Amino acid sequence: MKLRGWQQEVVDDFPRIRASYKRFILKAPTGAGKTVLAREIIDRFFKGKKVLVLCHRLVLLDQLQTALLKGRRVRTLKVSDKGEAFQDYDILLSTSMRAREVLEDAIPKADLIIVDEAHRVSPNGTGYRRIIDRFRDQGKPDAHFMGLTASPERRTGDQRDQLSLAFDAIIDCADIQDLINEGILVKPRYRAHFVHDLNLDDIDVSSGEYPVSRLTDEIVNSSMLDYATYAYMEERDGVNGKPISAWFCPDIRIAEITEQRLLDIGINASIITAGTPIKERRRILTGHDTGEIEALVSVGVLTEGWDNPACNIIVHMRPTLSKVLWGQSVGRGLRSAPGKKECVVIDVSSNWTTFGPVEKLKWMLWSPPRSFLQFQNRFSWVGQQQDDEDQPETYLLCKNDIAKGRPCSHIYRKDDYQGDACPACGKYAAIDIYKDQRLDLKVNDNKLHRIFFSRVPEIFEDLNVSVWESLGASAWRTANEKEEAYLVFCQAFEKATAEVADSEGQYWEETLRTEAEVRRELLDNDRKIERQMEFDLGWLADGLDTRREVRTLQANYGVSLIGPLLKTMSRKECETKYERAVKITERIVTLGCSSEDDLPYFVA
Repeated sequence: MKLRGWQQEVVDDFPRIRASYKRFILKAPTGAGKTVLAREIIDRFFKGKKVLVLCHRLVLLDQLQTALLKGRRVRTLKVSDKGEAFQDYDILLSTSMRAREVLEDAIPKADLIIVDEAHRVSPNGTGYRRIIDRFRDQGKPDAHFMGLTASPERRTGDQRDQLSLAFDAIIDCADIQDLINEGILVKPRYRAHFVHDLNLDDIDVSSGEYPVSRLTDEIVNSSMLDYATYAYMEERDGVNGKPISAWFCPDIRIAEITEQRLLDIGINASIITAGTPIKERRRILTGHDTGEIEALVSVGVLTEGWDNPACNIIVHMRPTLSKVLWGQSVGRGLRSAPGKKECVVIDVSSNWTTFGPVEKLKWMLWSPPRSFLQFQNRFSWVGQQQDDEDQPETYLLCKNDIAKGRPCSHIYRKDDYQGDACPACGKYAAIDIYKDQRLDLKVNDNKLHRIFFSRVPEIFEDLNVSVWESLGASAWRTANEKEEAYLVFCQAFEKATAEVADSEGQYWEETLRTEAEVRRELLDNDRKIERQMEFDLGWLADGLDTRREVRTLQANYGVSLIGPLLKTMSRKECETKYERAVKITERIVTLGCSSEDDLPYFVA
């Protein structure tokens, strides 16, 4: 099989990748062909060697077996299997929880371990933790642990459950826009509506996600389904070819209501869930493939391991705090097919305004505690676009009354349409989301960046440095929690390297090294940072600008540390130091710093 351009580039670069990293993730969008890439890597670099392939679901196991079986000695591990691994085969397929005895024997023998849907790897879970530990302690010196996923990030704040504990680096193999340009994927066209009567503000999200039971009640009591079906009936007439859609719902109750609504308006629809029997599931999926079933209504089963390139409309009805879930679900509609020009993404869950377009999502191996809280702001991404220094964008929310007190609520970018008329209803009755929602009350990354590089040079210019730089002990002794965070940031900026990292692994290695230095200096000076449930960039902005909560002593002492560096180093070098300092501060504030520290990179 001829490889796609991006696949060939990875294969050509693979000797360098394996020489640089022992544990790494190959990231490529849904539908890019990661399984084909894995097969080529096995054939090219591990032919005749021992390969263990892991995944978390049986449907993925079946797909992997089909992809790898021809021309290779493959065995799928059964639950009842015992004995030694790799007796009469070279490739062993398994979930992380099957036949423990055989798996434990396979890991020290394997030359390559591949983990499909690697964002599912839980370094603190019962399955993968055992595998990771055994590979680290008993794996071959030249063996590799390779993950495959479109979304390499865990949606947990648990510091024992981060992908950075399982993998050293993310290898960015291809992005969505590149694959759209190559014709491998189609362009998503977003139609987002803000459901005005969907109240999510009072839901407890301490678990890191909206509880399904509460979410369901709010959806039922809102007009979400009205918006979804209204938008769908408009969009289905405009697609190229037969409309074939996938609807993502939070639970079976919403799925059943959605299915019935679709049937009532003449759309052939069927539900598929984790509990759908295999034969029934195959019948439904086959019907959807052919277009006999126009709308496939799902609950938690289509985000991974499902492919229907003919699907040209995605309807997202599940508000979430997980950009992984958002990215995976939308990605399912982007596969190319004959005659398919685009995929319409109808979002009535506010995920587009929260996370942004899936082709612009950024991923990291580490997530700070309670990082999901930023996504409670259902306009998080929209606000960031307004605050972008280089290309600020304003988004409008249509208030035109279209149905007995129900506003259109379509969201679109200002200046994209003549007279700024709404592309959904054709009227101009819009408000500026940024101003109306007062999104400027929350400091985000873009705003802090702008404040830092504009205000620090101004303040430093008028500062008597010799006075303020001698007041460090006093500044720390009298600092409150927010002032401590500000001072940690200034200290981290001073110590962070100015060299740009060549890879994700190098970035984290150097960042954690600096974090360890900051922690050591804090403890050497008997300074303790109490762990905070969340970290607010506004604390840093206050010290650099408004100074309502960060007092002059702490604020000016901090500027005396960072001002000289801004004056003598290049902007590029300061940008690198700034980025690392923000990340280090966030980690120290949310993890705390004390004489009890026992971290993989720092033991007090």
